[in-house]
Amino acid sequence: MQTNFDHCAALVREADRDRYLAALFAPSDKRDALFALYAFNIEIVRIRDVTREPMAGEIRLQWWREVLSGERAGEGAANPVAAALMVTVQQYGIKPEVLAAIIDAHTFDLYDDALPTLDDLDNYAVMTQSALIDIAADILGADRSDSMMLIRSAGIAATVTGLLSGLARNAARGQFYIPQEVLDRHGITRETIMARQVDEKLKAALAELRRHARRQLAAAQADMAYAPPAMLPALLPLALVGPVLKPMERRGYEPFDVPPLSMLKRQWLLWRASRDPRRIFAA
Repeated sequence: MQTNFDHCAALVREADRDRYLAALFAPSDKRDALFALYAFNIEIVRIRDVTREPMAGEIRLQWWREVLSGERAGEGAANPVAAALMVTVQQYGIKPEVLAAIIDAHTFDLYDDALPTLDDLDNYAVMTQSALIDIAADILGADRSDSMMLIRSAGIAATVTGLLSGLARNAARGQFYIPQEVLDRHGITRETIMARQVDEKLKAALAELRRHARRQLAAAQADMAYAPPAMLPALLPLALVGPVLKPMERRGYEPFDVPPLSMLKRQWLLWRASRDPRRIFAA
């Protein structure tokens, strides 16, 4: 069984380095479970990239639902991520329907539809990123009774920042997370984005989304005083949100050419936040 968890750790180290490094700050007896959770998330998120048609993606998502429900116990046991996840579910009493809700939310990723409103984007973020933080905090044994609004705000800030930094990638495959109401408000069409046309209207729309992310960061920062120390490893990846947003707010910002933070800087930011949790949601 340890081989399955080792597989998960290797997958997270390769595909989600930030969460991998954050998990290293967790107690050693919690890391395997975190790696299993994050590996599951990787498998779900990348389905869009490994399938050509939405129906093929739907089939893969349904397979994971059936693993969680126990309908594919044999096949699940043969899959290292699924096997490690199910051990984690049993060990920590994670409700399968909570993980299934994450799968359901990511069904949206398979299609090229636009999210109608900013509220819809927030709900998507809560059902995906916030849910992942919440489950990780549960594994860590953190009392989240006073931290649910923090978790909500953190997930939204991370999601909005991710769609801004991934604008070029998403546009290249015809995928749109910018809410339709934001596009309409600034007079932007999907075709404009697909053509990578940068004008003042697009810049204004993206600035609106950055302000939204900043408001969520501020809300999370205000609630940080109520976060139990045990939750820290689940929140550490959020220490990168502010630094990722900063270059987008400078003169000359190119929406379709956002330079990523270097791996060395990302590691340093995570380490610094681990020493001073007040930096996690710093602007």
